[in-house]
Amino acid sequence: MGSTASAQTGKLAPCPDSPNCISSLAVDARHATAPLSFNGDPQTAWNVLKAVVLKQKRTRITGISEYYLQAECRSLVFRFVDDLEFLLVPDEQRVHVRSASRTGTSDFGVNRRRVERIRREFMTLLSSKAQ
Repeated sequence: MGSTASAQTGKLAPCPDSPNCISSLAVDARHATAPLSFNGDPQTAWNVLKAVVLKQKRTRITGISEYYLQAECRSLVFRFVDDLEFLLVPDEQRVHVRSASRTGTSDFGVNRRRVERIRREFMTLLSSKAQ
């Protein structure tokens, strides 16, 4: 696996200096993104997130626990692998996220677009479950 997150420590791996990573735990603007937020039952939100991740093209879940999910995303042409991680924080009603390329320096915005697509799908599916 490419990154070293830990459900036990409650942290995702930090982003490297290169611009091919984003994280909701990053403090610098280049790497920062907002966590996924939800209202209501954390288990429902977690189940919705799992469904959204499973729906992503060329993505497979490689590790999952009560509060942590790791997936690998492969690029279409060159089959590069990106690591995608989520950490559920039930008391804060949020899910921290990290998406990072394993190789190269630039990702041409792929990781940020992936997280924003997942965020939209997560919010859409979650709101449909609430109705």
